[in-house]
Amino acid sequence: MDVRARLAYASQPAVSQGSLAVAHASIDALAAQLARFPRLGLAHLPTPLESLARLSRHLGGPSLWVKREDCTGVGFGGNKLRKLDTVLALALERGADTLVSGGVVQSNSQRQVAAAAAKLGLDCHLVVYHGRLQAPSPAYETSGNVVLNRLFGAVLHDLPWTGDRNRAIEVLAARLKAEGRKPFVVPYGVSDGLGAVGYMSTALELAQQSALAGVAPSAIVHATGSGSTQAGLVLGAAACLPDCPVTGIDIDAEPERVAADVIRHGSAASALIGLPFESARVEVVAGHAGPAYGVPHAATIEAIKLAARLEALVLDPVYSGKGMAGLIALIRAGRWSARDHVIFVHTGGAPALFAYVDQLGL
Repeated sequence: MDVRARLAYASQPAVSQGSLAVAHASIDALAAQLARFPRLGLAHLPTPLESLARLSRHLGGPSLWVKREDCTGVGFGGNKLRKLDTVLALALERGADTLVSGGVVQSNSQRQVAAAAAKLGLDCHLVVYHGRLQAPSPAYETSGNVVLNRLFGAVLHDLPWTGDRNRAIEVLAARLKAEGRKPFVVPYGVSDGLGAVGYMSTALELAQQSALAGVAPSAIVHATGSGSTQAGLVLGAAACLPDCPVTGIDIDAEPERVAADVIRHGSAASALIGLPFESARVEVVAGHAGPAYGVPHAATIEAIKLAARLEALVLDPVYSGKGMAGLIALIRAGRWSARDHVIFVHTGGAPALFAYVDQLGL
């Protein structure tokens, strides 16, 4: 935990010693379970937990904290890199020489897959979907994550969006295999059961950091889309932060689909790690995604500017900006009291910001 967060936490009422003993026992148990899954060490972990004191005062709500998943390191970081740390251990075990994945033009997931491939010395082929959203500006097609994908050496395959996230990725992998490659499919958003298991370590770190400070977080809030980030948080929090609900802010304008995917990936992760997944713990909050995926609305822009000007925190218009917009709306609606501690998981995505300059009105 960084010094600012530790000092701010130290001024808060401590939880009981009995509660801390239970917390340490559950943390140790989850750590032992996760240790069974190899990690490559790609991600810089643990990520910091920082106080958002100025934003907290501005909103007049609970004490806000940010889990800096944008600080995972390689290729500008992000939450997907933590998943890839576990998922790509399996790829290397299987002798893969090529990573195959996909996403929209400004996909943060694609960028992190491309960066991981470069770091590991693997080839990378990416399906780039066009048509899921209308490009907000000419820069959308040429800047941000697009530049980084090419810089990392990925081969880009432009295809139309059909609504099936993984089919074109699987077809491309089959073609590369027929050509003599050894491809490994990284699903859209690195979202599957193993990706969710990998992301459980975020909840473990939050439990460790909170126990060190002697406080109990009241809620974990984040942007949710392809589902396995929330699945990992829900499964991990149930194991070591059982009194802390996880709230996903839908960024796709598809809350029912998002919730179903969270449950699907959580159930798959549960089977892998042998811990129960309770679908009743899945909360996906609708109404903060704007008109569609990848389209920021006024509340998104407000959230991005507030976080930047009060905390020097850089959010993106597709994921973290909408997640913060949802968090702000929930605070203004009175969901938490001033005595609560709410953790916002910053999933990364800053490079995509440069593709949306016109929308920021700067």
